[in-house]
Amino acid sequence: MALFDENLTIAPAPRRRMPRGTSFGLWALTVALVALLVLTFLPTAYVIQQPGPVFNTLGTAPSADGKEVPLISVKGAKTYPTKGTLDMLTVQVVGSRERTPNWFELALAWFDPSRAVLPIDSVFPTGQTTQERNEESAAMMVDSQKEATAAALTHLGYDVHPKLSVYSLTDDSAAQGKLRKDDVIVAANGTAITDVDTLRRIVNDADGSAVTLTIERDGARQDVSVTPKKLTTQGTTTWLLGVSLITDYDFPIDVTIQLNNVGGPSAGMMFALGIMDTLTPGQLNGGKSIAGTGTITADGTVGPIGGIRQKLYGAKEAGASYFLAPDSNCDEVVGHVPSGLRVFAVKKVDDSLAVLDALRSGGDLDALPTCTAK
Repeated sequence: MALFDENLTIAPAPRRRMPRGTSFGLWALTVALVALLVLTFLPTAYVIQQPGPVFNTLGTAPSADGKEVPLISVKGAKTYPTKGTLDMLTVQVVGSRERTPNWFELALAWFDPSRAVLPIDSVFPTGQTTQERNEESAAMMVDSQKEATAAALTHLGYDVHPKLSVYSLTDDSAAQGKLRKDDVIVAANGTAITDVDTLRRIVNDADGSAVTLTIERDGARQDVSVTPKKLTTQGTTTWLLGVSLITDYDFPIDVTIQLNNVGGPSAGMMFALGIMDTLTPGQLNGGKSIAGTGTITADGTVGPIGGIRQKLYGAKEAGASYFLAPDSNCDEVVGHVPSGLRVFAVKKVDDSLAVLDALRSGGDLDALPTCTAK
């Protein structure tokens, strides 16, 4: 019995053609995946801001060797126990000029309310290296700590005496060979100088002309002439000496703020509140969880900061129920407050203390200023 017939020709079954719509869909999907893969590796001109670490100014922070130490410590005056939190917020930047986020990362950040996509030039100015930016940020942090200490001690009745000194010089500084670290700038073009804003105004008003600086070095005064360098960012021209400056003070007591690897001036107000709480009986915050942000000057003026929306979300994630925001940032706050967080607008450190007093004593919170669109 034969199992098959050698003379029988068996024709293969005809191949079924894929429906045209299905074929088009597969090709479209393939093209989209290839495009997504390409976009993943293409460089962009943006960076991402997102909430960073949160630090309780009444708590501890890691030292340079990794040990937990008090974030604020005081010598030369009586200190008092604290409770609750007075949180300062930070913002992390994802990306740099060396490595920008890809388009896929940007797309994810765009739909996340706690993150922001920003042009790289707004965070890393053209002509400024990453090292220069880090040095400038570190100088601003040191300066903010000194301003916060001055504001706190002035409020508590201590006398402080300001002086503006050189913290560092950039590699291409216009003042190379003329200024040194720790030089004290006494005057510029004959005008007495005690703060950075006054010096910056005088330098910019000179419009590129040489500026005569009167400095103190090793106990002696001398005049030096510095011709600023021009920097243009987004159509705005600024004249720079190429130095990082800090306002120093002769404090009657020793206040140390321990915070590594964090830069910028935006924690100033919360530092000041933490110092005041440490130096006064009871708890300024009534033992509650409170967060806030804002620069501060020695006279207690609270100034605007960057990344306010990311800081609002950082405060909420850290468990804060109340937030102190600079009044000058209110336009960015309105409509972007996470659920469960109550925001108060402050212009001076006294406004912040009024909020803390109301929270501590059960006062009328509705009577306090809040953020409204301007």
